[in-house]
Amino acid sequence: MSRRRWTIMVALVAFVAAVAGVLAGRAINDRQGSSHGNELHALLHDGMALSDDQRRRLDALETDFAGRRGALQAQMRADNAALSAAIAAEHGEGPRVAAAVDACHRTMGTLQKATLAHVFAMRRLLRPDQLPAFDRAVDRALTQPTQ
Repeated sequence: MSRRRWTIMVALVAFVAAVAGVLAGRAINDRQGSSHGNELHALLHDGMALSDDQRRRLDALETDFAGRRGALQAQMRADNAALSAAIAAEHGEGPRVAAAVDACHRTMGTLQKATLAHVFAMRRLLRPDQLPAFDRAVDRALTQPTQ
């Protein structure tokens, strides 16, 4: 195999791997948009008898998380653009591509940790009798395939 053909193949493999990583990260971290994320949202807002104080505190948590999540998603888009530029510049698995992939992974990890912190904060708002249904919905969101 010629050097040029090998370089093109490595670049394609790196690109496909990067895209697959981004898609996997989005699938893991974008639970709010999935049917399971909607199930958790519906459970909290419609399926539980929340007190006025619980609703008020839940609304504040959701507003705060929406801002944090939006900022992290914007960072992921910027990380993806940097990865694209690195791939275009290096056409292979060079130091810029590696650094860009690491940046994507850091941002995805930060979003996943923020999402978990949000879930735990919502859980702390609930009464003991409300916890089993919430915990089951979280379990389903994490373990059942998305539609």
